[in-house]
Amino acid sequence: MSVMTAAVRLPDVTLPPAVRAAVDASPSVVVPADRDELYRLALGPCGGPVHEVSYDDGGTPVVEATVTRCRNGLAVNYPEDYMRRRDPDCMHIADDLPSDKARYRDVFGAEFAPTKQATLDWLATQDLVVVPFRAGGPVHGSPSVAIVPANAAFFALALVDLQGWVTFDELGAFTPRAILYVAPPFRHTAFGGRQVVVHDRTPELHEVFAYNLYPGPSAKKGVFSVLLDIGGREGWLTTHASAVRVTTPYDNDTVVMHEGASGGGKSEMCQEFRREDDGRILLGRNVVTGGEIRMTLAESSALAPVTDDMTLCASALQDDSGRLVIADAEAGWFVRVDNIRSYGEDEHLERACIHPAKPLVFFNIDGMPDATALPWEHTLDSTGKPCPNPRVVIDRNAFPDVISEPTRVDVRTFGVRMPACTRDNPSYGIMGVTHLVPPALAWVWRLVAPRGDKNPSIGESRAEACVIAHGGLVSEGVGSFWPFSTGTKVESANLLLRQLLAAPRTRYALTPNQHVGAYHVGFAAEWLTREYLARRGGGRVRPEQLEPARCPLLGYALAEMKLDGQPIRKSLLAPELQSHVGVEAYDAGAQVLTSFFKAELAQFLTPDLDPLGRAIIEAVLRDASVEEYEALTPMYV
Repeated sequence: MSVMTAAVRLPDVTLPPAVRAAVDASPSVVVPADRDELYRLALGPCGGPVHEVSYDDGGTPVVEATVTRCRNGLAVNYPEDYMRRRDPDCMHIADDLPSDKARYRDVFGAEFAPTKQATLDWLATQDLVVVPFRAGGPVHGSPSVAIVPANAAFFALALVDLQGWVTFDELGAFTPRAILYVAPPFRHTAFGGRQVVVHDRTPELHEVFAYNLYPGPSAKKGVFSVLLDIGGREGWLTTHASAVRVTTPYDNDTVVMHEGASGGGKSEMCQEFRREDDGRILLGRNVVTGGEIRMTLAESSALAPVTDDMTLCASALQDDSGRLVIADAEAGWFVRVDNIRSYGEDEHLERACIHPAKPLVFFNIDGMPDATALPWEHTLDSTGKPCPNPRVVIDRNAFPDVISEPTRVDVRTFGVRMPACTRDNPSYGIMGVTHLVPPALAWVWRLVAPRGDKNPSIGESRAEACVIAHGGLVSEGVGSFWPFSTGTKVESANLLLRQLLAAPRTRYALTPNQHVGAYHVGFAAEWLTREYLARRGGGRVRPEQLEPARCPLLGYALAEMKLDGQPIRKSLLAPELQSHVGVEAYDAGAQVLTSFFKAELAQFLTPDLDPLGRAIIEAVLRDASVEEYEALTPMYV
């Protein structure tokens, strides 16, 4: 264990003077020599079996988290339901650089500087763990530092598992591009119990102050914010996406990149079809009659994951192929396991969790001391229902055939959680299994990024929860990475449009999850889309195989869809043909969708918007046909 004196602490790291003073004043600073040492620190001074992470709040100890020692890792749990998911309103901007996000001073009625100094003063009184990391992964990332109280070392462990283990010796002398500070007591002493993450930026340094111990808004999405900040300055994006190489039974490769709001199916894109005991695939169950649609697929395509959630699209990666080139921005994946409810539902993921090469960090999993933490045993919320956001951090190399090289994208899909749509209860759940769209509509869907039905990953604000409860829509924001961006919406919209235009040989599709009209489909539609487009060879579909969707925002529907000679019901491709939906309910849902898009897109019509972007948004506002969108941005065929 590397416990350092003030004279030698981090000698090769150039820290801001106030930060250097806090580190030097700390009673002890531990720089773990390896991951094993950090893992032991995460178990607390007694090494388990249960370590309470608690802090003093006016003389009363407050337990923020418990860390349970299990055979296959650490099970981290939070006493409060609220702390088990990311609060969508937790980001605040402390600086004066361009931003459309809430300014700290506007929300709290004071400048951040005194709280920032109080945070550093508090850290100066704590035993600290300091870990280096590369923001953006071990290959392409920028050298950065995290400063964490030693009793919350599990947080540092999760961070370095996500971003990759690196040592100060390996980095050499450097000035951090980002610094992450963790100070949990301020959640109570300064912020009324709320999750708060404050971003303080300069052109050279992005500081992230995390005032809670759920890593989603900080160790995970806080690093995403840093990457978006860097990319915004250099003219590129980190997308909120997963990607997978799909190898068909005929040895044809297609790379599919899947985007969408949290809960939109990114992790699921890298998962196999769910099969029933007899090997068949359940495509959908009618929510009115209970009738089921199944198909037999003797052999499905082989999957090789590329990215899980944060997909780097840096300028340095791009080539002249006409396709977007991507790389993973993470060394580990923050995998949600809410859809694993019993043994045998996901063989690869279950094996990775139960028999890991190294002990893992689980969140919201009901782990028992010195027993095996099981991914289907989700912590119960105070309601008695399983927490909807159980997670595990897994090294990307734990997955079979994972791809680590920069990879060209053939198809970009966009997923949306859809509610059921029926004659009796019309809704916006009118998307068919697959829709092909021109780049203009692909851009529009990414600007609006509907969060959709029953999102498991984040909490909603009170107003959003009310809207969703009444069948409405809320937007995750531009690119679906907007919740993590510290910049401006129009700047992000322009970058996203340029990215699409720079890759004219990449194709675009929309796919729903949860429901297609009156059928509950889970993620089957997404998996079916992946399989079908891969078997078409890079997503190639001839124009005569497409027909305009009844709702122009959905682009083109497939005239027919076959896999292994088996036709998929036409009513799953065009939900208005379902007997329990019909044209009237479909059109009512289309009106909800269209009105929502128009309302969300109007905010982008500023003088700073790219002229082509303005033309596309004006087309939406005048109810343009899909052919008009295609005239603005031709589809690759």
